[in-house]
Amino acid sequence: MLVEAGIMIALSVVLSRIKLYQSPQGGSVTAGSMIPLLLFAMRWGVGPGVVAGATFGVLKIMLGGYVFSPTQAILEYPVAYAFLGLAGIFSNSIENTKEMNYFQIILSVFLAIVGRFICHLLAGVIFFSEYAGTKNPWFYSAGYQLSYLVPEFIISAIILSLIWKPLSKVSK
Repeated sequence: MLVEAGIMIALSVVLSRIKLYQSPQGGSVTAGSMIPLLLFAMRWGVGPGVVAGATFGVLKIMLGGYVFSPTQAILEYPVAYAFLGLAGIFSNSIENTKEMNYFQIILSVFLAIVGRFICHLLAGVIFFSEYAGTKNPWFYSAGYQLSYLVPEFIISAIILSLIWKPLSKVSK
């Protein structure tokens, strides 16, 4: 499990460097950078997924994250990426079914990205509300975060749905 976590974290770091779209104040649509972490969580469960996600978040800070305060950095990196471990919530039921359950895979990805969204939403309202101007900071932050997290969700859900069946046959 430890070796697989290291490989998945490394893959996520590499994929996070391939940006399809970069938002002006941070956040980007990548070439599926969350997929390895989501896959790891779906294979091993919530606990190991949370640890792998938080580790990835720490690496993101070290490799050039946007840090404005220690609290913001912790909320937007280790905590936000730790929520990707929620993809493992159905790990036993997804793994033990003979038929591929697309609903559970997509729901797993959705829960993980919603957790990440909440962290970024709170950070946007607490630390970056001045960018909202005259707009409501909650709506501004939600719109901003959704502009890159929705495409990330779509990319991740489609690719994981396509690759889950062959990869689920690989033993732990």
